[in-house]
Amino acid sequence: MPKNIKVLVCGAAGKMGQSVVRAVFAEAGLKLVSAVDRTGNPKIGTDIGTICGIDEIGVKLTGDLKEAISKTQPDVMVDFTMPEIVIVNAQMALKAGVRVVIGTTGMTKDDISELSKLSKQNSAGTIVAPNFAIGAVLMMKFAKEASKYFAYGEIIEYHHDKKLDAPSGTSIKTAELMTENRKTFGRDSVIGKETIKGARGSTAEGNIHIHSVRLPGLIAHQDVILASNGQTLTIKHDTYDRTAFMPGVLMSIKNVMELDHLVYGLENIV
Repeated sequence: MPKNIKVLVCGAAGKMGQSVVRAVFAEAGLKLVSAVDRTGNPKIGTDIGTICGIDEIGVKLTGDLKEAISKTQPDVMVDFTMPEIVIVNAQMALKAGVRVVIGTTGMTKDDISELSKLSKQNSAGTIVAPNFAIGAVLMMKFAKEASKYFAYGEIIEYHHDKKLDAPSGTSIKTAELMTENRKTFGRDSVIGKETIKGARGSTAEGNIHIHSVRLPGLIAHQDVILASNGQTLTIKHDTYDRTAFMPGVLMSIKNVMELDHLVYGLENIV
């Protein structure tokens, strides 16, 4: 693995982006070379270190991704922006031979398929992870294992009120993993009709109901509730601070250097 991996962060002025900037700056073997955010951000031109509450680091926030890639020649682009933006950013990066680590959720299967093709065509690795918290990855693994033994399952996911997509990428990925061990979960336990539409939540793969909560004060939380006659099993994960995601992000930056294709889900590299 090369030393001083050059990293570009997209969405660098956002809450997750700032956490990534601080983590990359502090990590031996990584070098932050560029910080990009939306063009209209009034902080464009400001040292990203100042924005993130650390000393000036000589990297100014820019709104031009194409120019940033051309000037700084990053090895890896980390993107925590929005679904409609991340796909454009990733296409640009991969075509330039820059590897990509994506933490934005809400992308479609077609988006991921397109990035997978570009990743192979350009021999530039891509990691797309709905959740970078190691504990969340373990929660998904445990839920998958438990699904061998429980015929009923539902998911409740809780996020802050600024999260745009619902259900969360983590809950969708959890349901996908659960159905690898049980194709279809039991029929709805509630007999009758919804008197208020959506009361039973959304229905994911395998008839797993997902309930999405959006409230201020939350970060990211999920309960997987499995049931059989006379018992339930709840597998729970709570994230109280965005620093919980950083070990997974740093691990992905290092691992993507060894890839020439797309990997979906942190569980595939942990």
